[in-house]
Amino acid sequence: MQTQLNPYVNYPGNARGAMELYHSVFGGDLTIATFGEFGETDPAVADKVMHALLRSPGGLTLMASDLPPGLEHQPGTNISISLSGDDADELRGYWDKLSAGGSVTMPLEKQMWGDEFGMCVDPFGVQWMVNITQAQG
Repeated sequence: MQTQLNPYVNYPGNARGAMELYHSVFGGDLTIATFGEFGETDPAVADKVMHALLRSPGGLTLMASDLPPGLEHQPGTNISISLSGDDADELRGYWDKLSAGGSVTMPLEKQMWGDEFGMCVDPFGVQWMVNITQAQG
């Protein structure tokens, strides 16, 4: 899979509605996974969006999630740039360069969904997310 770069927006609990709107605007395929699908049992959080992905017929990609409890919604800083793909060496290289001189907010490491994932802020204050898809075997 070729490395992809796309916006990733965080919402304070209304990601599903936002992504359904964007789906009606851009068309294509919308997939939504909830925190409950990954083991969250708190009913206040279980039906919230852990990850949504919209791919339009024209090739646009938009990702989103609801902020988990404990993270504050700050309009204007609720968007990141996501890099994703399966070329681990390429993506780790991007990670190393983007996080150098910045700050790591979540280390790049294996996550519960099976991929390697990390979040950092580059030296210019831009938030980045890197997801290395693991080969299906």
